[in-house]
Amino acid sequence: MSTAIENPPPTETPAPALAALTKDTYKSKIHPDWCPGCGDFSVLAALQTALFELGLPPHQVLVISGIGCSSNLPGFMNTYGMHTLHGRSLAVGTGAKLGNHELKVICTGGDGDGYGIGGNHFMHVMRRNVDLTYIVMDNQIYGLTTGQVSPTSRKGMVTKTTPQGSVENPINPIPLAIVGGATYVARAFSGKQKHMVEILKGALQHRGFALVDVFSPCVTYNKENTYPFFNQRVKLLEETGHDPADFHKALDAGYQWGDEIPVGLFWRRTDLPALEDLEPVLHDGQGPLAFRKLGLSPEQAQALVRELL
Repeated sequence: MSTAIENPPPTETPAPALAALTKDTYKSKIHPDWCPGCGDFSVLAALQTALFELGLPPHQVLVISGIGCSSNLPGFMNTYGMHTLHGRSLAVGTGAKLGNHELKVICTGGDGDGYGIGGNHFMHVMRRNVDLTYIVMDNQIYGLTTGQVSPTSRKGMVTKTTPQGSVENPINPIPLAIVGGATYVARAFSGKQKHMVEILKGALQHRGFALVDVFSPCVTYNKENTYPFFNQRVKLLEETGHDPADFHKALDAGYQWGDEIPVGLFWRRTDLPALEDLEPVLHDGQGPLAFRKLGLSPEQAQALVRELL
């Protein structure tokens, strides 16, 4: 007769199952304090919905921002988050991604933060094709500092710093990103949230640098680029038969601005390796750098800390 125990007790206590994800999972206890009607509310809701629909647990997501109204977004997310320096979110995001390449890294900010102060980092993160998603809430004005001209303000726009009208030509981030090396280039509009959710899901699933420029109207300081302005002009690229694999058509669509302004996925390529794919140390079977031993003795580590302090 067998003496084997049919149902032996477990030798280890099983780990508790993760709680079921809901849209509320991604909401922090801090409520957004943007001006009523600000387009950033829609961006926040769309990002939370996209993460939920993709089933990404909060502990696998890091949201990083710079400075500005839109850069308050990480505080309204129940994920890992960092509120960094003006224009520096992409630099911090690159370091975070290389430190733990298993994290889903998302950077957020505004047009001044991203295309002005952070313009240098924007160029180099594109050419490196760092695997992160960059959401720029583009309201064509500096909102947090109460209404100055920004890099995407139209030529001739009257603001606090350009009372006679801006004499500068604006940056066009779509063709800039396409020729700069970004491998997923898209635009969304806060007034079309369901469409924005799909654009964000595509960006989050993309391997490489993804830019999502979002028309996010500032209802307090920008009286030109309003919801009515965009509502009558935006058209979905997906409804025009646009091919995001066609480089020249992507550029042509990116330059369109007038009675019709396209939103959607302009450009995508999947044949270019991301920066992390080219770093041998990240693929030696030892896992993310953040979880590896430093190779220092306790005495050496303490000496280093003392020196830095």
